Amino acid sequence: MLNYLSSLNPVLLALFAGIFTWACTAAGASLVFFFKNLNKKWGNVMLGFAAGVMLAASFWSLLAPAIEMSKDLGRLSFMPALIGFLLGGIFLRVIDRIIPHLHFGFPEQEKEGPKTSLRKSILLVLSITIHNIPEGAAVGVAFGAVITGDTETLITAIVLALGIGIQNFPEGAAVSIPLRGEGLSRGKSFWYGQLSAVVEPIFAVLGAVLVVFATPVLPYALAFAAGAMIFVIVEELIPESQVEGSTDLATAATMAGFAVMMVLDVALG
Repeated sequence: MLNYLSSLNPVLLALFAGIFTWACTAAGASLVFFFKNLNKKWGNVMLGFAAGVMLAASFWSLLAPAIEMSKDLGRLSFMPALIGFLLGGIFLRVIDRIIPHLHFGFPEQEKEGPKTSLRKSILLVLSITIHNIPEGAAVGVAFGAVITGDTETLITAIVLALGIGIQNFPEGAAVSIPLRGEGLSRGKSFWYGQLSAVVEPIFAVLGAVLVVFATPVLPYALAFAAGAMIFVIVEELIPESQVEGSTDLATAATMAGFAVMMVLDVALG
């Protein structure tokens, strides 16, 4: 199976992986057809779990390989990872400033970005969409790295896509069900829930294309995706998971998510 996948174009693999992570979000969003309300405690647990998975993936699947690829730089082997990591955070900060959005659990007056008359539900969806951009880019860059012909790199990319897909399922529910609570119909709640992840296959393809056609930027690109993901974790997921109590459960879920992704990456990669 690995030999067959290795024979495929990395960009095509990235597209398939991006579609997979989007489908996991859509599957989670479909829970809105069975539940009208999401207990805030369990919503916090879902966000905490997603934060843990992304945190572990940022290191084992992205930063560590970036540093390993730069080992020929000797004492400066950390430089590509450092530069890419910081640029990833800066990129997300810029996106935060130019796209209006509102984080779940926060009052409408705390919306971020330029002033807008968009409805609260749209601002909430835009918030999750921003956070899905680095996930898609991470998957794309990881599969783009398969151009090096290393089987271990392919396994790492598959594990990363699997981990992001796992955390996208509860995340899809954490988007669509609260939207239902905001007064949207089940159909619209599902539509917006899955729509928030449509950027993942798009950015997966873009990330893979960048790496395939400019292989020397690979360590920078891996670290860039990690930096963008860490920005989302610290700026969005962890604060949202700590809203309205149940902080201990949310923290435990973050630890669990980290552990799950760590085991997947170390054991399978």
